Amino acid sequence: MSNGKLYLVPTPIGNLKDITLRALEVLENADVVAAEDTRQTIKLLNHFNLKKTLISYHMHNEQGKSNEILDRLRLGENIALVSDAGMPGISDPGSVIVKKCIEQGLEFEVLPGATAFATALIYSGLDSSAFTFRGFIPRDTKSRKVVVGELKNQKETLIFYEAPHRLLSTLTFLKENFGNRNLSACRELTKLHEEIVRGKISEVIEYFNNNNPRGEFVLVMEGLTEEEIEKEKRASFEELSIEEHIIKYIEEGMSKKDAIKAVAKDRKVPKNEIYKYSTNI
Repeated sequence: MSNGKLYLVPTPIGNLKDITLRALEVLENADVVAAEDTRQTIKLLNHFNLKKTLISYHMHNEQGKSNEILDRLRLGENIALVSDAGMPGISDPGSVIVKKCIEQGLEFEVLPGATAFATALIYSGLDSSAFTFRGFIPRDTKSRKVVVGELKNQKETLIFYEAPHRLLSTLTFLKENFGNRNLSACRELTKLHEEIVRGKISEVIEYFNNNNPRGEFVLVMEGLTEEEIEKEKRASFEELSIEEHIIKYIEEGMSKKDAIKAVAKDRKVPKNEIYKYSTNI
């Protein structure tokens, strides 16, 4: 008996019309549908008149359930894996079973489809040429400090998911740790009450202080700007004397001549003015 195949099937993030013909075909032909929340998935299947056997597969049982799914695959069953919405494995269960399939040589296929963060990124109007997706920001302080350390100096656009009841505290956290950057808060994407709020983080906070946050959010925040980089650079040398500034660049590997040029550029003064301070260096 040949092994079955696992299919990771994206489902609509709101508008049911966004399901693909291929996703419907896979769901129809699957022997079993493994769902993050069977109550949500049954609504989707019923809408498309699909009668399937459902098993529960979510973040609290995925280690144990993964073995059951692998056993079913070895028995020749074809299994469709779905999350509540969007792509399985993106801030949802899925990565564990994929890793085990790879380790054990079992076949799987990933279907393309709706993904909330990609939709929100384009809606934001921020730079989409390079971005970092980090999913949900951790709740505990220690893990949050790690996130700040890893992301604060990145120039790429940053993308997070957030629940409505934590939105304002998360926006405040971002403003306090990353500065008052441009940010887009996207909620209820593709649904009837879809809303995109753009502005400085302080402006978005003010908006949701006056409008109760509802629905799931995708936060798209600009990365470190050239203006911020220049500001930090100025702050780093403002406490140095001109001589110390020159020495700093020399210690970093510059020649004395290039160090003088760099200091002149930093301080926006003529090179001959800086040269006077270099004679004893």
